[in-house]
Amino acid sequence: MKRLQLVLIVLIGVGLSAFAPEKSRKELRGDKYYTIYAFDKAIDFYSRTKDLTTDGLRKLAKSYHNLDLNIKAEVIYKRLVTSTEGVVAEDYFNYAMILKSNGKYEEANKWLDEFRKLKPNDLRAKSYTVNGPGLSTLIADNGKYSMIHLDVNTDAEDFAPSYYKDKIVFASTRERPKFISRKYNWNRKPFLDMYVSDIDKDQLKKPENFSNKLNGIKHDGPAAFNSDGTMMAFTRNDYETKRKDKIVQLQICFSSFKDGKWSDAQPFILNSKDYSVGQPWLSANGNTMYFTSDMPGGYGGTDLYRIVKDDKGTWGKAENLGDKINTEGDEMYPFVQETNGVLFFSSNGRFGLGGQDIFVTALNGSGFGPVINAGAPLNTSADDFAAIVNSPMKSGYFTSNRQGGSGDDDIYSFEILKDLGIGKRITGIAKDKNGTPLPHTFITLLDNNGKMMDTVTTKEAGAFSFLVETDKSFKLTGTKDKYLEGDTLANTNGKEFIVKANMTLLQNENPIAEKYKVGDDLGKTLELKPIFTEPGKTKAIPKAETVYFDLDKYNIRPDAAVELDKIVAVMNENPDMVIELGSHTDCRASVEYNQKLSDKRAKASVDYLRKRISKPERITGKGFGKTKLINHCSCDDDLGRNCSEADHQKNRRTEFILVKK
Repeated sequence: MKRLQLVLIVLIGVGLSAFAPEKSRKELRGDKYYTIYAFDKAIDFYSRTKDLTTDGLRKLAKSYHNLDLNIKAEVIYKRLVTSTEGVVAEDYFNYAMILKSNGKYEEANKWLDEFRKLKPNDLRAKSYTVNGPGLSTLIADNGKYSMIHLDVNTDAEDFAPSYYKDKIVFASTRERPKFISRKYNWNRKPFLDMYVSDIDKDQLKKPENFSNKLNGIKHDGPAAFNSDGTMMAFTRNDYETKRKDKIVQLQICFSSFKDGKWSDAQPFILNSKDYSVGQPWLSANGNTMYFTSDMPGGYGGTDLYRIVKDDKGTWGKAENLGDKINTEGDEMYPFVQETNGVLFFSSNGRFGLGGQDIFVTALNGSGFGPVINAGAPLNTSADDFAAIVNSPMKSGYFTSNRQGGSGDDDIYSFEILKDLGIGKRITGIAKDKNGTPLPHTFITLLDNNGKMMDTVTTKEAGAFSFLVETDKSFKLTGTKDKYLEGDTLANTNGKEFIVKANMTLLQNENPIAEKYKVGDDLGKTLELKPIFTEPGKTKAIPKAETVYFDLDKYNIRPDAAVELDKIVAVMNENPDMVIELGSHTDCRASVEYNQKLSDKRAKASVDYLRKRISKPERITGKGFGKTKLINHCSCDDDLGRNCSEADHQKNRRTEFILVKK
């Protein structure tokens, strides 16, 4: 459904009216119709009430808004926010959103300022603070998109397209022959059904009923499908639960295509009589689903969630996408362009042009990159939502109730003509000389100045991926036990979102000591003993805990790199090992100078190791200056002051303490 926040409309009104003045009989009749989403009837009674309470004004304004009568909603909201009793921060925010929907951006910002004063830590207020100054850029049409209004639209609600094989499935309230025609209280239109259309260049062909079996007597749709079209997830009303308060929850159901027909709808494990779930997106294999819900524990309004099946095909725990995505407003209609790892969604909580706006962000590991408002003309002062995009990231579809359409929510096709502003993705595979993927390869991303930007360890397929800035140059290095270091270059100057940068690592044919075992207990200086050495030779390596530095220097010497590489090897062989390093100086120079020098030596050693090991946080370090000398060279007496350079060298060291095996 277009709006999933049905429960919130009721509960907010109830909560705010708990201590309101006594209501008239007409206002109470209006409340009754408001509760069952009969907003046209609610408006009739509220409008004929002489002295509406603050709560009544609030519900009257929302009733107009829910019927997309925003000019009238603006008039009522103005009365509400200028009243002296019972006005809350949310009223200011909602009034600002109505003003935006009516194209009054400067006035809207004044009320957003008032909202921010009362709720400075609200995620919507923070988004306004950061993005508000960029409003003129969002409004400007810089040629990023071209779009076409589809002939398939009607004066009904036609929205939320989804890819289904080589077709498009969408939800609609258009009339179709039924034995009994039922109307939805909210808009007096038929309940939603799912329709399917063939793609005809930029248009869609005449739609057909998707499934008589799955299109029931109430809302069914929108839907999502796996890549081969054998599994679907779709939104529908809770058909079973009968509630006295008339609140109707939305649910997600599943169906499989077998033997030429769709199976009976199967309920999602998180369906509930107490909250709604809906608007699903399914991964290509059907094992990951993003969806919308107002379940308890979210940020407010409706939030986006992700859930994954385990090896047995059972859905795991739903994961809220967090405040990088969600706000106290409504985030809805998730769509992941899986080939490129890009999430599209809609929000009225993030700063935008009015109503629901379309936002886009790149997946970055388990998190997300910067969230970008898609901008005009994809977004307008109206509701713009439910965007889907094809694999090349060149074209797609979205929904809008903007002016110039067929009368309600309409579906548009669009092309992406310029960079979306979310950065680029460098991807590749670490391989050996025969092209075999190399798992457990530690990949380091460096900028063109050699500064480390990010690291990742490849899994079984040898694949790696980094989210980076556009129009930059990068170097990538790869290290793996028994292999020489590999590297490759990449730049993000082109038009493509994904930049390929495969890497080849050659096998080390002449290893000195290929594997080590840890000899000491936890908390003691790390001792590495070789398990086997270069064939035909014996090389004693009693310890690998000491890295030496030149006088007054903190750069890694070649002999020190050899010792550090031993640490790299053993830590990559033991992915849970944790080491703490300590860097020391000799006695010469002041305490302050030596402390700073040892800190720099510790940092140099830590940086060297972190670039080459998996989970870089496993290595930490600190400087001890000249507080832990290991011989008599203390500089406090003639004996110490007369130490040889070799004796002082023993104190200029970095040692490694085994914290966890």
